[in-house]
Amino acid sequence: MYQSFRKSVLLLIIAATINHLSAQTLKQPYAGRILFTEKQLDITDSIGQKQALQKLLVTNKTNLFITVFLKKTLSSYLQELAPSLNPDSLSKIGNYQFSFTVDDRLIYRTELMPGAPRAIQQQTDVTWCKPLIDNQHEGGWWSQSAWNRFMFNGGDSALTDGPHLLKISIRPYVKTQTLIVGDIIAEGQLALIVKRNPDINTKKTQLSVVRSYEGLPVSADVFDKEKIKELKSYIEADVFRHVTSVVALKNGKILLEEYFNGSSRDSLHDVRSVGKSFASTLTGMAMRDGYIKSVQQRLDNFYVLKDYQNYSSTKARVTLKELLTMSSRFDGNDDDAGSPGNEENMYPTENWVKFTLDLPLDTVKYNGQWHYFTSGVMLLGSTLDKVIPGGLDKYADEKLFKSLGIKNYRWQYTPQKAPSTAGGIQMNSLDFAKYGQLYANKGRWKGQQVIPESWVKETLSHQVPITGKKDEYYGYLFWNKIYHHGSKEYEAYYCSGNGGNKIYIFKDIPLVVVITATAYGNGYAHRQADRMIEEFILPAVL
Repeated sequence: MYQSFRKSVLLLIIAATINHLSAQTLKQPYAGRILFTEKQLDITDSIGQKQALQKLLVTNKTNLFITVFLKKTLSSYLQELAPSLNPDSLSKIGNYQFSFTVDDRLIYRTELMPGAPRAIQQQTDVTWCKPLIDNQHEGGWWSQSAWNRFMFNGGDSALTDGPHLLKISIRPYVKTQTLIVGDIIAEGQLALIVKRNPDINTKKTQLSVVRSYEGLPVSADVFDKEKIKELKSYIEADVFRHVTSVVALKNGKILLEEYFNGSSRDSLHDVRSVGKSFASTLTGMAMRDGYIKSVQQRLDNFYVLKDYQNYSSTKARVTLKELLTMSSRFDGNDDDAGSPGNEENMYPTENWVKFTLDLPLDTVKYNGQWHYFTSGVMLLGSTLDKVIPGGLDKYADEKLFKSLGIKNYRWQYTPQKAPSTAGGIQMNSLDFAKYGQLYANKGRWKGQQVIPESWVKETLSHQVPITGKKDEYYGYLFWNKIYHHGSKEYEAYYCSGNGGNKIYIFKDIPLVVVITATAYGNGYAHRQADRMIEEFILPAVL
């Protein structure tokens, strides 16, 4: 307690000192202001009015940074809202509130989650520079996350091509029983000339020559090349951002194959949670080979659960099927930052299986409904690694990848050296396309039944509705939704990974599409992949 008291006193002294220094070093006209620039500013230098932007042309390749000047630290402002709390306590319940206004109309307001910026920064910083848009380093800062939420929640539609006035206001807030928001502590505005829809001349765009690949001949089918040229032009102009490849197979043959942003046919793509679907594939194969008896097998068939924390008979009854459909009662939800089983809590631990099996259950919140639970998929893969002689790595190579002619791939591994089915397996785009085509072929490849047809049928089915998404379903670690072209609907099952990575398998048309991208952590990533399907690829192919 004494050490904690000393730390709090020291931080208050540091904050008071910096506040005093800032009054001396910052010119008064900048206190309470936000300046806009196209690059990171060194805030230790003297900042003149000429360095700040008055107007900015906004294209898909524009960067935008803000430099914020406060009269005192954020911690000091929070102290005024909750005088009884010390700085460490305030950093856990308070932060900045951002308001984004376009053309004098409030578009979006968001409270930053406590913890970013960190407590020490809240208690010492009176001036800081952070990116709103940094195309070379996307997703790295809480400021970028705030901007992305603004764009998702109205900013994208408000910032149409043409002139606009952007205003950003920052207030302090604390949230105890209620939300308490202070007055504006920094504000700035910038005239924008938006031009995010580039002028496309498809006559200057050439499609890549398609070549055969082991197991995949070239398709002779006709498609709308102008539509794909338009798509390629939009990707190269960063309308669709950080895309690295687009591959389409029709009737098991390569129809189109394009690479972007330094990628090539040989590039191994980090497709993140696309790798979860491989856990489903290998489960079905392990059942065929007798290593797994049924998807209804319970966890207590594989683990002595009384050796782990939070034991209960309900936990013992969790089945493999519940892990395959992300519908177990484990208190784990990657969409909830406060969830005990959030994947970010698993990665720093020394034993991921123990982390997962130690988790409590939530039998009120979760009763058979879908919730995104990465740790459960890791547990499924680690269970396969446990029961298959020689381990999952060797089994997957011999039974799956060699059957498809896939030689160059890279697993990520758990701390226990099992292949991580949490996600992250890396392959080239055409090998991912082979994997998708295997499902389109009902599990067959070159006359061999690699996956049982019954397993493919069971996997690509409406096992559970996806929580919060109308008419979307989850199979066995495959997603499902309806896509539209004209007045018609086209159902697809697909693998999906952070960054906008997809393998689409269409149900009623002989089409498999692979999209790889590196827009990790960005809200637009999945939406842009779906747009590419509905606005370009389906119209071109159909």
